[in-house]
Amino acid sequence: MQPDPSRGRPDHNIVMWGAPGSGKTTLLAALFIALTRSDNDWKIIGSDPASSDYLIEKTNALLRGKVFPEANMAMERYHWTLIGPALRKLGFWGRKAKPRPPTRIGIGMTDAPGGWFDTGRRLAGGPSAPDGSEDPSRQELLDNLERSRGLVFLFDPIREFIIGDAFDHMHAPLTLLAERMLAAGEFADGKLPHHIAVCVTKFDDPRVLETAEKRGLLTVDVDDPYGLPRVTSEDTRELFHELCQVSASGNADMVLKSLDQFFHPDRIRFFATSSIGFYVDRRTKHFDWDDFQNMLPGEADEDSRIRGQLHPINVVEPMLWLGQRLAAARAATEGS
Repeated sequence: MQPDPSRGRPDHNIVMWGAPGSGKTTLLAALFIALTRSDNDWKIIGSDPASSDYLIEKTNALLRGKVFPEANMAMERYHWTLIGPALRKLGFWGRKAKPRPPTRIGIGMTDAPGGWFDTGRRLAGGPSAPDGSEDPSRQELLDNLERSRGLVFLFDPIREFIIGDAFDHMHAPLTLLAERMLAAGEFADGKLPHHIAVCVTKFDDPRVLETAEKRGLLTVDVDDPYGLPRVTSEDTRELFHELCQVSASGNADMVLKSLDQFFHPDRIRFFATSSIGFYVDRRTKHFDWDDFQNMLPGEADEDSRIRGQLHPINVVEPMLWLGQRLAAARAATEGS
């Protein structure tokens, strides 16, 4: 009997989206590390050899090599399953409920080079292949955006301060996605049907952390033994807005306005993320405001190195939130 190629494949498709250097590849690589360091009993398992190999290769690069993964130069696809504790369910009239299987959230991740989002002309079918035809990989990316119902949009505040092109990388694919959804009759209420996790990356950078501190947005998880600073999802929207004010182009505010225009408010969630986290001295084992930088910059970006242990912040949470929301939406549809 031939194996079923669809066996073990996830039910939900999540597409990563962002400008070059926004941290897509590093965030993916930090997923395994974040889950392993957490105490919530979630784990990530590859659904095919390529996805498992990715976890092994990129995790080793971060942990042992102390180097950041190279950015993708071509379309890459991963199929993983997040497995966690069983959801509790009360029995009828207080009786003990039957044991339930572990919670499984299937995630199909399509990661494309950030440079593919730079112009509407190229995504819409402008000449980019040698023969003057549309690049089929970009067409595939738009197909994936259309089929997906979960998006991870990465906003890099440091790149925005220096270059200011976040809106450029959002505008083209969002406009073309809306066009497709309208043609498919899935824009009836004036909003896209997708859920979107907006990740404000590089939270560990002093400029981002200090902005959050000055705005009074920092908090500490009482269960975190290291006392690492965080920003709640509700406050991350305010942090996002504040960081938009220093955009090199002055267009970053239109990213937030576009999110509000195209997505349902209850389907947008913000996360202040860091794939490497803050430096924690092994002796003190606690966050130190006078010594928290975990990235050692080099003469060039590719020369940057990771200083200490990795303590990823809000890397798992966007994936779990999307997976749970998509599973709930699917259950509601099937039950109606």
